[in-house]
Amino acid sequence: MSMETPQLPDQPGMAERAIDTATDVSRSITEVTAALRTAADRLSDAMRAARQPGQPLATISAITREAPLASLLVAFLFGIAVARRR
Repeated sequence: MSMETPQLPDQPGMAERAIDTATDVSRSITEVTAALRTAADRLSDAMRAARQPGQPLATISAITREAPLASLLVAFLFGIAVARRR
């Protein structure tokens, strides 16, 4: 009768666990980067559409070009109003 010790399944070593963790982090970063790129593209498209003639951003740009100091005053007062609400 032979007395052999049962073999335990190999546990991953510290290096293997570190590599797995690094791979998971790399995948997560790739997913976040793709999501941010998609969001930036959508924002760029929205801004491009808002700058078309007759749209709000085009109107604000035209007013700012005509009266920059008055526009700065309005923006400053709007900022104060928003800051006081908090």
